[in-house]
Amino acid sequence: MLARMACDWNKVRIGRSELRASPLGLGSSFGVASPDIEYAFERGINYFYWGSYRRPGFGKALRGLARTQRDRMVIVVQSYTRAAALMRPSLRSALRRLAIEQADFLLLGWWNAHPPARIMDVALRLREEGLCRHIMVSCHNRLAFEQFAKNPDITAIMVRYNAAHPGAETEVFPRLGDDPPGVIAYTATRWGDLLDPALTPAGEPTPRASDCYRFALGHPAVEVCLSGPADRAQLDEALSALDRGPMSADELAWMRRVGAGVKQRTGANSGPVSLVDRLMGAHTS
Repeated sequence: MLARMACDWNKVRIGRSELRASPLGLGSSFGVASPDIEYAFERGINYFYWGSYRRPGFGKALRGLARTQRDRMVIVVQSYTRAAALMRPSLRSALRRLAIEQADFLLLGWWNAHPPARIMDVALRLREEGLCRHIMVSCHNRLAFEQFAKNPDITAIMVRYNAAHPGAETEVFPRLGDDPPGVIAYTATRWGDLLDPALTPAGEPTPRASDCYRFALGHPAVEVCLSGPADRAQLDEALSALDRGPMSADELAWMRRVGAGVKQRTGANSGPVSLVDRLMGAHTS
């Protein structure tokens, strides 16, 4: 695999696409208000994920921004449909709600093996018709990403990666080939577990949310890390990851110790998070 530079904390090109995005992205599911999204855009955030739970305030902000700033935005529209015939109306509905003509990425969500031909064929037709510019795939089976990376029509992938779940470092990132797709990391705080003092190993400081984002962005393969702030305070904390910059070697070692301890205390999974959120990978904060 060709070496990539670690995130430059400014705009980065997403994999095989021409799009440039902020290294921190915002998800639609967690309640951050419309003025706060506009504030984030002013601070340089331009990657927006219209995901599992589509809050009206998030949509309102994107509609407002897109009226004058569409060419500066990267908008991802998610589809979990397993019925190929439903993908077109689902995407069109999302575009109408956002008052845009085209998604930058159509995300095919939660495919633990390569999407079947019926799904890819429709996605490619939607791309040809100009309803989306690129195709992205998310997955919970890390070993499947190697197959996704071999398909030139899959421009980017969305991967769970955090200090408690670092398996992508060996099972995904080294296997993406010489022309890798873009990598979007999610669940950076492990559904909040990494921020819980009750789960922090004895003698270790408890991470901040910005530490979790800095950890994920510190891997050279990761181009964008999703965040899910619920309010302005959480948004400011997320944004501080960019102000604080890359982690030192000592900070990375500390995060790995905390991550290992959190995983040991909670087992393979974490809670409380709804089954839908777990299965769909929506809970990014």
